Amino acid sequence: MKRIVLTTLLFIALIGNALADDVSFVASAPKSVVMNQYFKLTYTVNSTNAKEPTLANLTAFEILSGPNISTKRNYSYVNGKRSATEEVTFTYILMPKQEGTFSISPAKVKVKGKEYASNSLTIKVLPEDNTSQVSQGNGANRGVQGSTRSIGSNDLFVRAILSKSKVYEQEAVLLTYKIYSAVNLTNLDFPTPELKGFNIQEIELPQNRQFELDNYNGRNYNTLVWRQFVLFPQESGKISIPPIDFEATVAIQESRSIDPFEMMFNGYAGYVEVKKKLKTNPLELEVAQFPQDKPESFSGAVGQFTLESNISGTKLKTDSEFTLKVILKGTGNLKLAGNPQLELPAEFEAYDPVIENKFSLKAKGFTGEKIYEYLITPKANGTYTIPAARMTFFNTSTGKYETLETQPYTVEVEKNNDPLVTTVANTQVSKKKGELLTTDIRHIKYDDGAAADSKETFFASTLYLLLYTVPSLCVFLFLIIYRKKVAENANTSLVRTKKANKVATKRLKTAKALIKENRINEFYDEILKAMWGYTSDKLSIPVSQLTKDNIANTLLARGVAQETVTRFQEILDEGEFARYAPGDKEATMEKVYTMSIDVISKMENSIK
Repeated sequence: MKRIVLTTLLFIALIGNALADDVSFVASAPKSVVMNQYFKLTYTVNSTNAKEPTLANLTAFEILSGPNISTKRNYSYVNGKRSATEEVTFTYILMPKQEGTFSISPAKVKVKGKEYASNSLTIKVLPEDNTSQVSQGNGANRGVQGSTRSIGSNDLFVRAILSKSKVYEQEAVLLTYKIYSAVNLTNLDFPTPELKGFNIQEIELPQNRQFELDNYNGRNYNTLVWRQFVLFPQESGKISIPPIDFEATVAIQESRSIDPFEMMFNGYAGYVEVKKKLKTNPLELEVAQFPQDKPESFSGAVGQFTLESNISGTKLKTDSEFTLKVILKGTGNLKLAGNPQLELPAEFEAYDPVIENKFSLKAKGFTGEKIYEYLITPKANGTYTIPAARMTFFNTSTGKYETLETQPYTVEVEKNNDPLVTTVANTQVSKKKGELLTTDIRHIKYDDGAAADSKETFFASTLYLLLYTVPSLCVFLFLIIYRKKVAENANTSLVRTKKANKVATKRLKTAKALIKENRINEFYDEILKAMWGYTSDKLSIPVSQLTKDNIANTLLARGVAQETVTRFQEILDEGEFARYAPGDKEATMEKVYTMSIDVISKMENSIK
């Protein structure tokens, strides 16, 4: 009984500790603030039993007020069970004392007698803005008002920034396009740059990234890294990165009075969106050649790397496979690195390695590892040394070639007595009757040349000739038909033309079903898709270039009667306006459906 009670108490204590360990204590503040402007520092803990936090020494900031305490509780019911969450937030108002970048050490809080530490923070304090046009906040674009003329070249621009100005061939360099905005930027149509002389890899940026304050040329801007590319130069010399032309959309406040009815019905809030043409700054990158003493073993790898290896076993048997893995680790152009050098003893056979990439794209290039897996087969028994695998790369930090080596391995190979392996691996040819041959077939009976006579008669027979000629003819005919089919499929226009009627018929069947369901809008959508799609496919005109006039002219030129063309145009008009017209909708849909079938049928028979 005592054992049960002790076990129960221990279980309760463990549960209590587990629940206590679920306490979350989080610090948050802006990443950038401005001198002489206050900001909020908050600490949030998910327990109402939390005491007031003990702050670290905030020497770079002045505490204006705090803590201001707010409590929040949420209740929910899931499958009839009630659950509750609670949270306490301690808010402090701070003012920076000096410019620079400062760290705020973790604060501490006690919950039910146990102490917890928050995360640390790093805050950049910017100088005051010279123009006082950028409002502080969490990234919203504010401050410029008036006409489009007030959006100057210093109010909104995108900088192209290189992480280095001089690199070696194949050395990774980061190209960043960063927005600087002092206006209400709402959209940016930014094309992908076309760069020659580089292998280009784009870094995937988070979707929910926010604008941050930054100071540039004495002015504070809301900034955002828009796109980033890692460039691997493929040639030496000076390579230009040309400017990019693009278009931004900016919301500006109008000075005219606001019509209350316009606000009510159109959601007008006193702002209008305008377009502004922008261009990035040009750049130039100096790419140095590799040193002239390039060794023959150079694999093409550029960066900083290490080389490792492992083997699946050192106790082996002849004609049985084992694996040797060579692992290249580091940062650089891992994706472009060649294979390591591996010189095996003559008694071993190996295939080309299977390569597995385990790296990701970072600012300094590909970071991770590239695994080369060799499948090796020993052909003779004995003790052997698997020599070290070698790889020569160019070290960008030292500007020199370096050769990496793995460890060698000593393996012991025993003769494989497995009869199945021995049979498969046997490569000796025997002329004695009854012995195993290379074809792995055993002679069953020998009849003093009778079999040979019969064999010679069969080779000269008609059956032998038919067995060879008939399949050959079939294969020849198949190839002719297949090549014709491939040629037809390669002609996209021909394929679309042949399938035009089939696709239109399928859409019309869908439209017929929509009549019964009285789904008016969907019906006319299908009719219009059938008519526009049929003419696009049949006449080989892209849908984006179709108009009523060019369809009519093309149909007439292809031999379609004027009456049919006129009815086709009527169907298009009906499809666009009939859904909004009063009257018997179902009767109108039946009429349009019948006309569509008739017109497509006549066009199918008339188009040349």
